[in-house]
Amino acid sequence: MHFRTTLSCSIALACLAISAHAAPTLIGFARLDANTFSDGPTSGQFVAAANGITPPFAGRQPVQGFSAVLPGPRPGTFRVMPDNGFGTQANSPDALLRMYTVKPDFRTRHGGSGTVRPVSHFLGLPLRDFGALSRITLRDPDHRLGFPLVADGVSYPYAGTGPGQAGIPVDPVIKRRRLLTGGDLDIESVREDRWGHLWFGDEFGPFLVKTDATGKVLRREVPLPLPSLPGGQDLGTNAFVQSPQNPYLAGGQPNLRASNGFEGMAINRSGTRLYPLLEGPIVTDPDQKRLVISEFDIQSERYTGRTFSYKLEAQGTNIGDMTAVNDHEFLVIERNGTQGDPNLPGTFPNPANFKKIFKVDFDQVGVDGFVQKTEVVDLLNVADPDDLDRDGFKRFTFPFVTIEDVLILDARTLLVINDNNYPGSGGRTLTAPDGTEFIQVRLDEALRVSPAPSRGH
Repeated sequence: MHFRTTLSCSIALACLAISAHAAPTLIGFARLDANTFSDGPTSGQFVAAANGITPPFAGRQPVQGFSAVLPGPRPGTFRVMPDNGFGTQANSPDALLRMYTVKPDFRTRHGGSGTVRPVSHFLGLPLRDFGALSRITLRDPDHRLGFPLVADGVSYPYAGTGPGQAGIPVDPVIKRRRLLTGGDLDIESVREDRWGHLWFGDEFGPFLVKTDATGKVLRREVPLPLPSLPGGQDLGTNAFVQSPQNPYLAGGQPNLRASNGFEGMAINRSGTRLYPLLEGPIVTDPDQKRLVISEFDIQSERYTGRTFSYKLEAQGTNIGDMTAVNDHEFLVIERNGTQGDPNLPGTFPNPANFKKIFKVDFDQVGVDGFVQKTEVVDLLNVADPDDLDRDGFKRFTFPFVTIEDVLILDARTLLVINDNNYPGSGGRTLTAPDGTEFIQVRLDEALRVSPAPSRGH
């Protein structure tokens, strides 16, 4: 009897220990079909065919490429932001910059269709399609931005690449309303401040762009001053961080590589500061694994001069998103350029091998000047006991080249979404464009989440 009691206690303790350190688990899955469109000016006139899809898309804009996510107007709804369109400034001058609002019907162990439907942007009410009520479109009718827009030209800018041609007239709707396109900005992050304004993080400048709740630009774009780094490393004489696409470069030398601007941007839980994070290192930085996080005061609309250093892992090459846990802890998606499901060996030439979410702590800075990092989720090794994605595996992988959206739903649950780079990426198959997957991941340890203040205070 003593032996049995001891054995039972040992098994129970072991089970508790395993439970306490269980891997993160997939508890919800939904998918938006890759070939989902909204009405609008013809798009894709400068994009090459890929994955069986041949642009252009006459009178349509793809609903894809989500690079940021915010809570929606009702519980269970989300506002998602496509980036500049098709990946580059040259191929996206006819892609409108928008935000859409959606409601996923997550497939869980208790049911659910696994589909994603449009809802109205401001009320969260069900809609039949991604029409005007489902979205906002960024625009600059008051000429607040300081550089010429695609809307100001007669023809779309043509760089001599892709299937398009010179001389295609800019759509009259874009011109009349001065709508912003992927030829103007590459928006990769967005936050709503406590006064209801939207702040977009752009990669072409990199710039911060402020709009009202409807997407109308309210002020001139804000450039990033060249930061001071720990130890006083000399980063050169440029006054600002500038990418090759910066409209003010004027023949000067960029000090940031293309597509390395504000990929991630957090707002602290008290709603007073923005923390834009560069996707790649400043080229003059001796440490090419350092990514700079800058602090921006929302009320004064100025950078404070305070910066933090984020260290990429040995396998890491880019970040995908950044969001606040509390006023000193943040989540960061880190990745590299691999894609393809590792559950299917031999299917992809170089399957995904590094996609993770880390927690960083601004109050814990090492002697090397880098913020402390703790792994939270390996997105290539998520338990899926109920096979919610219906792929036949009990291990779920998120094998996309770009994973650019993370939102804290509660202290134990994250929403993560991929940027599917329509129509070009191939994380699930090599013969069709990737869909947009919305996943809910249950963490093995709770985050110390601080409540956000009410808007307008």
